[in-house]
Order: sequence, then structure tokens, then C-alpha cells
Amino acid sequence: MVPKSERRFLRLNLFTIVFTLLLILAGGIVRSTGSGMGCPDWPKCFDQYIPPTSVSQLPTNYKEKYVAERIAKNERFAKTLDRMGKLELADSIRNDQSILVPEVFNVAKTWTEYLNRLMGAVTGVLLILLVVFAFVYRKSAKRIIVLSIINLIVVGFQAWLGSIVVSTNLVAWIVTVHMLLALVILAILIYTYNYAVELCQKRVVVIAKIWWLKLLVLSSIAASIMQIVLGTEVREAVDAVSKRLAFTQRAEWLEEIGKVFSYHRDMAILVLVLNLWVYKEVKDKFSGKQALLIGNSIGVVLLIQIVTGIILSYFALPPYAQALHILFSTILFTLQYYLYLLVYRTSTYDQEHN
Repeated sequence: MVPKSERRFLRLNLFTIVFTLLLILAGGIVRSTGSGMGCPDWPKCFDQYIPPTSVSQLPTNYKEKYVAERIAKNERFAKTLDRMGKLELADSIRNDQSILVPEVFNVAKTWTEYLNRLMGAVTGVLLILLVVFAFVYRKSAKRIIVLSIINLIVVGFQAWLGSIVVSTNLVAWIVTVHMLLALVILAILIYTYNYAVELCQKRVVVIAKIWWLKLLVLSSIAASIMQIVLGTEVREAVDAVSKRLAFTQRAEWLEEIGKVFSYHRDMAILVLVLNLWVYKEVKDKFSGKQALLIGNSIGVVLLIQIVTGIILSYFALPPYAQALHILFSTILFTLQYYLYLLVYRTSTYDQEHN
């Protein structure tokens, strides 16, 4: 019988995982619609907790005002990089001319970015509650408490990095780090959820050696992370091309971005092959168990990923497909990591009887 306080933690942890995935979807919508600079300041939006709905609600010099604030913030960030010895990186931020380009108010983009930030704030509150609820494990599993606290710190850093994303006008490498940190947050949430579940269940036993399957699943996770990184680089290249072409000739954007799209497509093939291999092995060794259910779910997600990838390639990068592609790449990572934890904590018949 699972105590009520532990069930409460499990429910909140699972809800936070789902909400974090929705937050990543919101971030994908922001990127695909070009709304990243809809709010030119942070944490407020146009100096307001509830953003404006009309340009008439802004001062006449709002463009110059927010450019000046952005330059000042970037200078502080560059000085921090100087102290860290990242002189070249600091100079690149100081000399980035895109930072000087003012953002024109667009109510749709402003509210898209604002809702994304609002969801981020709710995620922070959920993680605070998780830390509080995690203390139910202070005697049985202190690592859940420690990891929940670490995750809260990571989210705080992620929020600060979000402000840098805005002030640097979506500088490419910062956007990539922002995405990778989202995966770290997800991974910790998945681990604490799985570990708490395992405390309430008996270990699964299979009559097979599965150490190499653990390596295979890890390899598939690594390939997926690399695929996500390449995907952000494709997105960054598309952003640069779209600006150069004045957001016209959309059908030609992929042809203009160079080899990074080919690398992304080739990595997708590797991800598919590895996951099919993983599925075959899981089906052979975990028939009727939870790991097989996760394996089936991975197959469905992969199919959706392939379909959205084809739509992106052949239908001029429609924004809805971009957002779904990002979401399901993250869901794939989530399922793969959970599968790894299930396989990792599975005992073999030999281990149980030696």
C-alpha cells in the first residue's frame, strides 16, 4: 500500500513532466512563429506584468528604449564572460549588430511569448512544490530530495538564461543551450518519478543477459540528443536564411541552409535504426512488461516524427509542423530515458539466484 503522501508526490511529479513537455511545445510555437522577441525585456513584457494589446499603450520611443536596455544587459553579460576567460565570446556578443535592430510591436507575437513565459513561471512553482513534497522520502530516498532541489536550481539558471536569450536577440548557441537544459530538467523529473515508483514495486526479473541492451538504449538516447542539437542548428540556419530573404521564398529556405540539414536527416536515419533495434530486443526479453509498453510508445512517436519531418521538408516548413517536431523529439527522449531506467533496474535470473 503506497502512503497518501507518496502518491501525492508521484502525481505531482508526473503532472510536472507533462507540463514541462507542454512548455517545450509552447517554446516550439514561439520559435516557429518568430515570436521569440515578442517581449523585448525580461521578466516583464514591455515593462508590464500583463503585456499591452496595442502599440498605442507604448511610449513613442519604445524601440530605442529597449535596444538601449538590451545593450546595457549584454555588456554586463560580456563582462561576466571576460572574467571567465571567454574573451572571444564576449567580443562576439558586444559586436553582434543584430542586437541593435529594434523590435516592432506585434500583438500576436507578444502574447505568444508572454504565454510561454507564464507557463515557465508555473513550471517553476510546480518544481518548488515538488521539493516540498519530496521530503516525504527523507528517510527512505534522500536522493529524491537532493535531485528535486538540484532541478529547482537548474530551472532558476534556465530562467536567467532565458533573459539572456532575449537580450542577445536569440543568439544561436544560447538557444541551443536553453534547449539542452530543458532536457536536463526533464531527465531529473523522469528519474525521480521512476525511482519513487520503483520504491513501491518489486524488481522485474528476466531470464536473459541485458547489460549490452543498456548500452544500446544509451546509444539511442545519445543519438536522439545529437539529433535535437542538429535540429536547433537547422532552426538557427533557417532563421538566418529567412531574415536574409526578407521572410519570402519560404520553399527555398531549406536549400539555402547548407549541409546541416543533410546531417540532421542522416542522423534521423540512425535514430530510427537504433530504436528499431532496441524495440526488437525489448520485445524479445520483456514481453508483457512495462518496458514493452514504453517500446511500443517509442514506435508511435518515431512514426509521428517521420511524418512531421516529411511535412517540414516538402511543404515549406509550416509552423505547426515545426512545433510538433520539437515536441515529439522531446517526447522521444523522455520515453527513451524512462525505458533506460526500466532496463537498468531490471534484474536477470542469474543475478537473483547467485
